[in-house]
Amino acid sequence: MLAGLGTLFSGTLTYNELFGAAALKCPAPGAPGTILGYPACVYGFFMFLAITGVAGAGLFVRESPAPVGANTTRAIDRTHAVRGGSS
Repeated sequence: MLAGLGTLFSGTLTYNELFGAAALKCPAPGAPGTILGYPACVYGFFMFLAITGVAGAGLFVRESPAPVGANTTRAIDRTHAVRGGSS
C-alpha cells in the first residue's frame, strides 16, 4: 500500500515537472537539481513503480506443492502416536 501511495505521489510530481508550468522553465541538462537532464522525481517515480511491481508480484505468487516422494507423513504419524493409536 505504501509503495502504491509513493508511486501516486511521485507520479503526480513527475507529471507536474514534465507537463506543468515548471516544464517551460526546466533547467538545462546537468544543471543543479537534475539527473541526466531529468528532475529527480522522474527517477523516484520509476523506483516506486518497480517496488510496487515487485511487491504486487510477491502477493500473487503461488507456493509450489511438495515434491513427489517428500516425507510429509511424519507429522501425521506423530499426531497418531500422541492420541494413543497404533502405527
